[in-house]
Amino acid sequence: MLLNIIIVLIAVGAAGGLIIFGLNASRDSTSEQLGERLERYTSRDYQPTSPDLSRRKPPGRLAQAVDRAVAERSFTGNIRTELARADLRLTVGEWLVARVTFVVLGTAMGLFLGRMTSGLVLIVAIVGAVVGFFGPSIYLRMRIKGRVKKFVNQLGDTITLMANSLRAGYSLLQTMEMVAKETPPPIADEFQRVVHEVGLGINQQEAMAHLMRRIPSDDLDLLISAINIQHEVGGNLSQILDIIGHTIRERVRIKGEIGVLTAQQTISGYVISALPAVLGGVIFIIAPSYIMKMFAFPWICMPIGSAIMIIAGFFAMKKITAIEV
Repeated sequence: MLLNIIIVLIAVGAAGGLIIFGLNASRDSTSEQLGERLERYTSRDYQPTSPDLSRRKPPGRLAQAVDRAVAERSFTGNIRTELARADLRLTVGEWLVARVTFVVLGTAMGLFLGRMTSGLVLIVAIVGAVVGFFGPSIYLRMRIKGRVKKFVNQLGDTITLMANSLRAGYSLLQTMEMVAKETPPPIADEFQRVVHEVGLGINQQEAMAHLMRRIPSDDLDLLISAINIQHEVGGNLSQILDIIGHTIRERVRIKGEIGVLTAQQTISGYVISALPAVLGGVIFIIAPSYIMKMFAFPWICMPIGSAIMIIAGFFAMKKITAIEV
């Protein structure tokens, strides 16, 4: 039985990984072709690297059908924004198809594991479906959070680079183009998008607003506000950027110190919350008949109450260690 569970876990993980990798890889190649096509019109030193840019691999027929079906829905814009923030090169249709696939895989895994229990096939299948439904969303939020954090950590040095470039006589658009070439991702990718949008006719304020929508950060909002105000009333932008860059670097430093001081409490929250679930899973693998007695009425109220208290305690510890700077 243990071998069967391990095989199912490996199969589900491999299937999910192949789905995400396949969809993202197809969109990455398309994005490179689209970026090179835009570069033809927006960059002064364009050098073609691909002999055939007209062949663009479109999304699958199922994804296209889903895109057409949800095109007018209110949630489509939110999904598109979250995919852009996470830098997942997927359409809304592809994302929804992937989520449905994960729900099906989770349900299948739940049905397989539920057959080893005594009369809880439906409950385990529902749990698997719930995990498959919320798993992609959790992954998306974690990817967004990590990307925004990486962007903010690079922002202080990037602003200093922009200030020095402005002092050297570059225009703001030339400065952003230099940032796109000289800095690592994700900040290079985002500024490259701004340069492309301005080159295609979008005004600078709107392009910066698009950047703010893709990277929701108070530090970036401070930079964009300074640029917009200077564009309207004038002033020494390089000096303003020096002050903003120093402020952002100090904020990042203080956040790092707070993270070090609260690391023990954060890890303790994860360990204490995960320990009952891991221990219960080990006992279920070793002696399923022993632990399944707790899931019979009226004793089932004990694991339900325990799960509620564990979740409440986990979020309470997260709230305690979340110190705003």
